[in-house]
Amino acid sequence: MKRALLVLLTACLLPCMSGCFPLLIGAAAGGLGAYAVSNDTVEGDSDKNFDMLWDSALATARRYGNVDTENISTGHIEVSFESSKLWIRLIRLTRATTRVRVSARKHHFPDIKLAQDVFVKIISGVK
Repeated sequence: MKRALLVLLTACLLPCMSGCFPLLIGAAAGGLGAYAVSNDTVEGDSDKNFDMLWDSALATARRYGNVDTENISTGHIEVSFESSKLWIRLIRLTRATTRVRVSARKHHFPDIKLAQDVFVKIISGVK
């Protein structure tokens, strides 16, 4: 009983004690965990196909605004709309794993909420 309580207490307190606590995003969208890399960037790894993620990222970017740059070979998409700027980067880690990184700024200031929203829409948009 004491051991179970110790394990439970450790599991509850460990996130509070570490310096970089992962921000779980999109748990309903395929159980993917993502974390904030900086105050304007969210990133996470997915086991979904690179091409399917690219199609979803491009469709999501077009829903938000004007796609300024898109390059499938480097995995870069740059979007501008209203007073915001959005950068999406897909990085092939292995044949089965792709890293998705989304950065967003509004009026040159970090916009983590927008980055999280776009990240979730990209992951949940994969068919």
